[in-house]
Amino acid sequence: MSTILVCTDGSQYAASIFQHAAWVAEKSGAGVHVLHVIEREETHKPADLTGSLGFDAGSELMEELVKLDEAHSRVARLRGKAVLEDAARQLKSAGVAEVKTTQRHGSVVETVEEFETGAELVVIGKRGEHADFSKGHLGSNLERVVRSAKIPVLVASRAFRPIQKFLVAFDGGPSALKAIHFAASNPLLKGAQAHLVAVGKEGSPQRELETAATGLRGAGFDVQADLLSGHADDVITAEVEKRQIDLLVMGAYGHSRIRRLVIGSTTTSIIRTCHVPVLLFR
Repeated sequence: MSTILVCTDGSQYAASIFQHAAWVAEKSGAGVHVLHVIEREETHKPADLTGSLGFDAGSELMEELVKLDEAHSRVARLRGKAVLEDAARQLKSAGVAEVKTTQRHGSVVETVEEFETGAELVVIGKRGEHADFSKGHLGSNLERVVRSAKIPVLVASRAFRPIQKFLVAFDGGPSALKAIHFAASNPLLKGAQAHLVAVGKEGSPQRELETAATGLRGAGFDVQADLLSGHADDVITAEVEKRQIDLLVMGAYGHSRIRRLVIGSTTTSIIRTCHVPVLLFR
């Protein structure tokens, strides 16, 4: 059985993440492996104040700080255990038969890398527990996972809704072609209405766009394909809203362009401003 990796920190996106994962599991017949990582900044290293205090006072204070650090670590572990128990409960209630949970200390990226072999895709929230919701910041782990993952990444939106329409933002590049191949060959999007949008000057990716549309039609999709002009992030975001799209599918940056696109403007802007889940391919 294939596996869906789910990253959760128990944030406001948790319920939506589990609903997105349950949808993927139902469509693909996969099990779900939930990962919760206690990152290094979640534990507190005791400060060394002995240089400014007397020996006896410093020793007593250090002993108390060590106890405090141990208490913080214990609370983080117990909270993580509760998060994973809640994840398993929600996923099983949503009909997922095979649910596995793992808690790790360290890095989300390293944990995903450890378990992604044999996994079908990663599901992660657009924002985590520490993201600034008021400013629309993306979670730092999201960008790191997208940069490093070798499998597709599904970025869950704030709320889940049934996926009836999807839009592929197509640029003719290798990662966009992977997205087309996935849509055509994977059961995840079967039965949904497909839209293809390329942004560029007239004629620039027209042939590749038509080839992609033909491939999807051959897989049974009724496809609307359009070449539009303008700035990619503005056009794609507007089309998602206008067409009432439920899922945005994007080719996500080969290694040579990843810093410019993920950390730069286009991809980050699209993920931030679109109120739908985004399925990313590298």
